[in-house]
Amino acid sequence: MYLISVIKKLPLVMGRFLIGKLEKIGQNFRFHPFQCSFYIFIFFCASVFYWGFVSDLPNPYQLAFQQPNASTKIYDRNGELLYKIYRDENRTLLSLSEIPDHVKKATIAIEDQNFYSHRGISLRGIVRAVRHDFFVREDQKSASLQGGSTITQQLVKNALLTPERTIERKLKELILSSSVEMIFTKDEILEMYLNQVAYGGTSYGIEEAAQMYFGKSAKHLNLAEATLLAGLPQAPSSNSPFGAHPERAKQRQAQVLNRMLEEKYIIREQADEAKKEILAFAPPITPMKAPHFVIYVKDELSRRYGQQVVEKGGLRVYTTLDLNLQEMAEQAVKKNVNGIEKSFNVHNGSALITKPKTGEILAMVGSVDFWDFKNDGNVNLTTSSRQPGSSVKPITYAYALEKGGFTPTTIIYDTPVSYSNPWETYTPVNYDHKYKGPVTLRKALAESRNIPAVRTLNQIGVDKLVEQAQKMGITTWNEPEKYGLSLTLGAAEVRMVDMGVAFGTLANMGVRKDLTPIKKIVDAKGKVIQDIEKPRSLWAQMAQQAYASDKDEVEGGKPVLSGFTAWQLIDILKDKFARAGEFGLNTPLRISVNGEDREVFVKTGTSNEFKDNWTDGCSPDLCVLTWVGNNDGQPMYKIASGITGAAPIWNEIMTNLLKDQSATQFPVPEGMIEVEICASNGLLPCSGCPQTKKAWFVPGTEPTQKCYFPSPADCQARKKKMEEEGKPAEEIVKALANCPLAGPSTSSTP
Repeated sequence: MYLISVIKKLPLVMGRFLIGKLEKIGQNFRFHPFQCSFYIFIFFCASVFYWGFVSDLPNPYQLAFQQPNASTKIYDRNGELLYKIYRDENRTLLSLSEIPDHVKKATIAIEDQNFYSHRGISLRGIVRAVRHDFFVREDQKSASLQGGSTITQQLVKNALLTPERTIERKLKELILSSSVEMIFTKDEILEMYLNQVAYGGTSYGIEEAAQMYFGKSAKHLNLAEATLLAGLPQAPSSNSPFGAHPERAKQRQAQVLNRMLEEKYIIREQADEAKKEILAFAPPITPMKAPHFVIYVKDELSRRYGQQVVEKGGLRVYTTLDLNLQEMAEQAVKKNVNGIEKSFNVHNGSALITKPKTGEILAMVGSVDFWDFKNDGNVNLTTSSRQPGSSVKPITYAYALEKGGFTPTTIIYDTPVSYSNPWETYTPVNYDHKYKGPVTLRKALAESRNIPAVRTLNQIGVDKLVEQAQKMGITTWNEPEKYGLSLTLGAAEVRMVDMGVAFGTLANMGVRKDLTPIKKIVDAKGKVIQDIEKPRSLWAQMAQQAYASDKDEVEGGKPVLSGFTAWQLIDILKDKFARAGEFGLNTPLRISVNGEDREVFVKTGTSNEFKDNWTDGCSPDLCVLTWVGNNDGQPMYKIASGITGAAPIWNEIMTNLLKDQSATQFPVPEGMIEVEICASNGLLPCSGCPQTKKAWFVPGTEPTQKCYFPSPADCQARKKKMEEEGKPAEEIVKALANCPLAGPSTSSTP
């Protein structure tokens, strides 16, 4: 308090001094203008400093008293409470003597190694912060001002100041920290810090943290447990062992142990033993519904407003989640995974339900059982990166149809092919190890043929596929120079939430709407911070459209694909007859309610070595994405894409969603042309065409030439001649494309 008292009296003292000086030189102002101006400037600066930084400084003695904080409540869309985030008013305070030495040493080692030697401020930390904030390139900076805080500064920041991240708040923190060091001893400061610092969730203080994570008193924490807790305050949400990435908790624990080793608090053997110890976590005491979703929302809130506002600010957060749909989806995932666990070696599954028109997340099932920590059940598979298999093929064909000059009836060859570069040769194969010769794009996509997809990508270019994927919402494909033609078969990982955006873009007729988990946020004073249903002002809409960059969304979403292209893909993927040749008619990909087929489009995908199995699809109003597999990457057994695995989960969820709704259909974009074609070659029907079908075309791309089928005798003669001439099999197949023959045998595995 002495330091603050001195600082607060400084303007008065300086004012009297300056007034005296000015009185002496006032009579001769004309002869001393610069000197007078200098003293006036000093007085002005002192006044600004006083009123801006000193006058409202809190009393450091407040550290001895803890005031209760308002809890943040997270609700579903119907007002059902999902979780309460709060600072426990009945915390248990411990004296420093009751806290184990390894807890204190671990905290000092990772947070403030010079704690017992500095006077509240670390010059090294300040230099690091200045360097970060003023000399690091903008594209390499973090989103906020760099800290450089000592334990004393952290205590002051958390207990006495607001969580705003400004230079003004930082200056107040420095002044108060110096004052706190004069009032309290080092041990008292450390004791207050360990009793007040946030360890994540509702746990504030080391005792609550020990109880929450390990179900024991802090007095009984061992070295491994103590170092894990010591690593949490830096980022309680992202480092939490209960969070979406529990591996980060162990990584942070290793950093703490390494720092203790450097400070000679422990020896190498102790560090190694603690790193190897398997920790037994206690189940959370506070009930949490839809836990993966709640953590997803909490992380989003922390990113926007900061950890302290989330855990102390008394926010009321109304999310997009429908708890009834969430529980239905959870049951569907659990039931179906349990049913195939032994026969197919499948131990986990996930599901996501969204509204494509608004991007609202209605349900998020991150695993079979969140509380199964032993098997990483708390890992959120909807936000984790996994290989998508063929479920990304629609993105390849989206670019081919939009800008590659393809139509649904473009002929693509399903024949053996290899692509070579200086370091490897790539030979794609189909799921069934068979080849169907020339097929239309429609047939290639509907039956999920691999080789036509690779041929298409080879023609349009990998960089164009990456560009199209990013436009449609894929955020994990950022290194096109490292990808090859297998990208169209799902060689690069994606997140389910991103696939939700991509499939929602198709359902939304080419308009991308990013996912949102939050409908409305109200602060502790009742002020609405966010409301997605509140109409924006006309001026706001006009301003955004006028100044929007390529990355900005206009009101209602961002068009990234023409409605024509989106409709052509939907028309293919909703056609049960088009995919029947590969999947059959009566499969889980077909949604029937009371004997009536509902209009949905759907795509499956199975990754290499059967490690991931997906089924993603949408009705006109809802999208459902499902996945099954194993967290540790073990391959599944005998998974048949579209029949077993993720497809039955998708079918059950989608059927439950649509059973109480009236039938709806995807709208046909105005201007589309429907033309009857010959199904085998995509041309206008002729007398020899074995089967006709109607297909949709963008005006100007419809076929104008009639098909032609030569007689069997002519085809046989031509085939024999080409074989005698030693022509390659692929050339013979192309030459006999219109023949009622199978052509040369190509069914062997390459």
